[in-house]
Amino acid sequence: MSPNKPIRRVAIIGTGVIGASWAALFLAKGLDVVATDVAPDAEAALKRFIAAAWPVLQRLGLAADASQSRVSFTANLADAIKDVDLVQENGPERIEFKKTLYRQLDELLHPGVIIASSSSGLTMSEIQSACEKHPERCVIAHPFNPPHLVPLVEIVGGAKTSRETIERVAEFYTSLGKRTVRLNKEVPGHVANRLQAALAREVYHLVADGVVSVADVDTALCWGPGLRWGIMGQVLLNHLGGGQGGIEHFFQQFTGPMTAWWKVLGSPELTPDVQQKLIDGLHAEIGSRSIDELASERDEVLLGLLELRNKVEKSSQMKSAAPVT
Repeated sequence: MSPNKPIRRVAIIGTGVIGASWAALFLAKGLDVVATDVAPDAEAALKRFIAAAWPVLQRLGLAADASQSRVSFTANLADAIKDVDLVQENGPERIEFKKTLYRQLDELLHPGVIIASSSSGLTMSEIQSACEKHPERCVIAHPFNPPHLVPLVEIVGGAKTSRETIERVAEFYTSLGKRTVRLNKEVPGHVANRLQAALAREVYHLVADGVVSVADVDTALCWGPGLRWGIMGQVLLNHLGGGQGGIEHFFQQFTGPMTAWWKVLGSPELTPDVQQKLIDGLHAEIGSRSIDELASERDEVLLGLLELRNKVEKSSQMKSAAPVT
């Protein structure tokens, strides 16, 4: 297979929440998808997920040749990966499982086929150590849930991943409308999950210490900084926080207070009692709303934000491209 061959046929290994969401996105972008999973009823569950996601994907815009009929399913791994251009692996987060799987894939696949892992925390260096033939085509391509809606993909190579692989997968996911970030080095949890973990630690501390209720800490996040984070990242927001003086003025004004807060941030232990306090607070917050109802609410607001951001971005591009008169 030529490295320049377009990626048109993708194998999905593991069709749980992440794998099914990837499958829906690939189909919406006009790709052929072959999925495999050993779980009972996996094929039916996958097709139900895709059918449920399709109206949302239509709203975001389907490729001209997009079709739910372009997905096939097999429980046989060798059949699933035959003649594919890329494998999107979504197996359990257990390193020995991953290494056994990658050893098989390394033996079965053509050397030019990329193996991209959705792993949220394992390092590719450890995973690809099981590949004796072509570890250079293995890479982390970690999405954010749900991948068919949230654009982020974190791309992380292992010690033996080639630069060509990094470039190819970045180009591929970008062509699907994803926003890719490349990590220059491996760290457990990559970047976005580490950011979430840092925030979660303080959230759990504040609740455990009795500073605030679960409902109020969630309100503080989603109706305060969370609104801004849906528009701009932390450093860019700091730049605006400095007024006309920008980030230089921000650091002059806030370095002292901000670093003082760092020193008193909590390090909670998730003991059974703390977990129960969070669980009870969460159920008080959501009342009778089901998981499906909450997910639907999340997705509807997320769609609105994505549509608005796309509109603003297109407007900015048009302004940039307009001739100067």
